[in-house]
Amino acid sequence: MNCAFPIDSLSGFISVTNPFDGVEVGTVVNIPPEGAQVLIQGARDGARVCRNLSRHERARVLETCASLVERDKDAFADLIVAEAGKTIKQARKEVLRCVNTLKLSADEARRNAGEVVPFDAYGGSENRQGWFSREPLGIIVAITPYNDPLNLVAHKLGPAIAGGNAVVLKPSELTPLSAIKLVGYLVAAGMPPNVVSVATGGAALGEALVSSRDVRMVSFTGGFATGERIARSAGLKKLAMDLGGNAPVIVLSDCDLEDAVDSCVSGAYWAAGQNCIGTQRILIQSSIYDAFRTRFVAGTRALKTGNPASPDTDVGPMITAQSAARTKRVVDAAISQGATLLCGNIQDGSLYAPTVLEDVGFECDLWTQEVFSPVVVLQRIETLDEALSLANSAEYSLHAGIFTSDLHAALKAAGELEAGGVMINDSSDYRFDAMPFGGFKYGSLGREGVRFAYEEMTQPKVVCIRKGTYGNQDHAAAAR
Repeated sequence: MNCAFPIDSLSGFISVTNPFDGVEVGTVVNIPPEGAQVLIQGARDGARVCRNLSRHERARVLETCASLVERDKDAFADLIVAEAGKTIKQARKEVLRCVNTLKLSADEARRNAGEVVPFDAYGGSENRQGWFSREPLGIIVAITPYNDPLNLVAHKLGPAIAGGNAVVLKPSELTPLSAIKLVGYLVAAGMPPNVVSVATGGAALGEALVSSRDVRMVSFTGGFATGERIARSAGLKKLAMDLGGNAPVIVLSDCDLEDAVDSCVSGAYWAAGQNCIGTQRILIQSSIYDAFRTRFVAGTRALKTGNPASPDTDVGPMITAQSAARTKRVVDAAISQGATLLCGNIQDGSLYAPTVLEDVGFECDLWTQEVFSPVVVLQRIETLDEALSLANSAEYSLHAGIFTSDLHAALKAAGELEAGGVMINDSSDYRFDAMPFGGFKYGSLGREGVRFAYEEMTQPKVVCIRKGTYGNQDHAAAAR
């Protein structure tokens, strides 16, 4: 939980509101930038404690926390709906993914301790033996976004704790309550004090944290502009950044059309499109373009937009009315530049109707930039090579997809798409919490996914023993 701060040192409180109706859900303290040193000092103590916990103790805390979260899954889901505006169906899935992430982290604490090094595999080293262990980095600053306010926090905390680190967690100011609740459950599961501290505050607090020389790593999920500011402020420390995407999905004429349409509708509008691997650009072979467009637009129109707490709502609000208004401005600009609106582009406060466009110019922001909204661009293509060229035209990429019954085409796409993950006969919007996850090209640093984040958050230490340098007396002395 938050380190204790004198009341007169706080900068007031941050109000957390429901994106759908604007009702206040709760408040959190607004820690000023000078509070960063208090947090870091506590994390120094937490790092010493956590590195000395045995692996089974770290695993036990994570597994116990997973069980507690699963027990109270409905309360967590309701909180996600209230502060993030996810639909209740989506929130329930996020809670179960968080449980899985914590369990995977517990497994990693037990499993990934290091390896024996085969020194005698190299000439001149026959008389040496040893191993490398995976040691904690120390203090990690973790910065998380609003769109997955529980599971993305688990993706930072689980591997970090498994590796024996302390974490200063800065959740989004818009959705800090799920993160605070999760940390409370870790404490209830037996996590010692100061292993995780929650930093609630503005950008200045974040900058003070990431620039601290005591911090050994910054793990950030969010946008490019913030990522660049962090990189400038961080100095000489490890950075892991999961930045934006602009996911392309290729639909070839030999695909299962109905499955392709259904998968792309789901992949485009999950979490109201506020999803870095959500389908944004769909590249459809000309011979089936009209049929795909008709079905996709019909599927989009059929989605119910509204109150996220209602079980029959498909698309909830965007995180703020300002975000929805920004999306409408971007779409209006594309239309003014020649794009054709097929459906949507209706804003009502924080609600933004799922939107489909075609004829979007390749220089338009809707083509080149991540929209992070329930907006999809359809593009006619003739050949797979043309589709691959267009898919790879974005400056950055997380996931991509292709629908085809031709294995050769699928494998060609898998080899040539410049993306961190290629989903075959699925939309771009698929992630399993154990797989490596991260981007290609501009801005992406490191990988998430529990095992891979754990390895980012630990460092190898080699121990090498030269044979024949210890006699029986030496061994006895060492044993004493």
